[in-house]
Amino acid sequence: MNNVFTEVKDLLTHNLRTSGIYIAFVAIILLFTILTGGTLLSPENVTNIVLQNAHILIMALGMILVIVGGHIDLSVGSVLAFASAVSAVLVIRMGMPWWVGVIAAIVVGIVVGAWQGYWVAYVGIPAFIVTLAGMLLFRGLTWLVLNNVSLSPFPTDYREVASGFLDGPFGTITVGQGEGLMAVPQTVDIFTLVIGVLAVIGVVVSSLRSRRTRQGYNQIVESMPLFVLKLVVISAVLLAFAWALAYNRGFPIVLIIVAVLILIYQVIANRTVFGRHVYAVGGNLSAARLSGVNVRSVNFWIFVNMGFLTGIAAAVFSSRSNGAQPGMGNMFELDVIAACFIGGASTMGGVGRVGGALVGGLVMAVMTNGMQLMGVPQSSQQIVKGLVLLLAVAFDIYNKRRAGTVR
Repeated sequence: MNNVFTEVKDLLTHNLRTSGIYIAFVAIILLFTILTGGTLLSPENVTNIVLQNAHILIMALGMILVIVGGHIDLSVGSVLAFASAVSAVLVIRMGMPWWVGVIAAIVVGIVVGAWQGYWVAYVGIPAFIVTLAGMLLFRGLTWLVLNNVSLSPFPTDYREVASGFLDGPFGTITVGQGEGLMAVPQTVDIFTLVIGVLAVIGVVVSSLRSRRTRQGYNQIVESMPLFVLKLVVISAVLLAFAWALAYNRGFPIVLIIVAVLILIYQVIANRTVFGRHVYAVGGNLSAARLSGVNVRSVNFWIFVNMGFLTGIAAAVFSSRSNGAQPGMGNMFELDVIAACFIGGASTMGGVGRVGGALVGGLVMAVMTNGMQLMGVPQSSQQIVKGLVLLLAVAFDIYNKRRAGTVR
């Protein structure tokens, strides 16, 4: 057992950069659970956190590649608003099918990404300037497309993208709240529980395969007790999360979209040539060029990818908002960029993980939700979120100075 404690201590000490965010995440959940009297982790609130922040998590998947590549994108809020506006005009004003609106939002995002990628990659203008101009340009186009008025409502099928649930394929089981005559029947969706169990099986199988692969290359792995402890904790969290969803309204459709995108981008970032090139360009631009990496092409597709994901996020957010407004998407860039930096991305580029960005996004989501439950004024919420972002970046710089690699 002493060996396990020693390994945990070494893990936290030597991997403070990556493990710190997970510790902070758990601490924030515990803090707001206490401050809200347990409301934060109630099944209904857990479901609301997923629904309210899906668009931020989707855009964070693209922003982490932008930041790892050594760039920044300040325009995602305006691009989301523009894509949502085009979708709303087609579906609400022109009466086209709901799926045309979804496809239009994604296509608009891709075209915008190609536009910005061209200026960054082939003209050589810094991404900060290009996306700052884009923030103004696409906000203006949003007002133009909407004639500066709001459009709503979307048809039911469109709203199901962000507000629908998959419940009932395998039936439900009934549990009770209270005792005796005070008991209140409550159904739990079996399909959602099955998804939770499959997720646990997937994590266990993937972890075992990864451990065996590392052992095959004679790499150091954690001891078996620590490995089992880690799997037990992760499995418990996944099952508790699935139970909360099953106890409330079932499995959100939007969570399927987010989960599929997470799996895809984990593979892109860690297992593909493009992913390795992004890390190479952001880590050492000169070395990447000398190694034969097509830097212009990589930079171009980084922004096309960001536009693609922003288009999906636009469809999700407009679906949840049940309309499009000229001011929608304001300050979304702060939440998305903050999610990446809080999740361990480096301001210098070359460092950052998809999983870290997601946890960073969840940290922001839990903080916002917790403060809303406590009735904290909007101004104070912005102050807290700003300070958290500042501390995250300061932590990154501190780590670099400690390693002697700051530039």
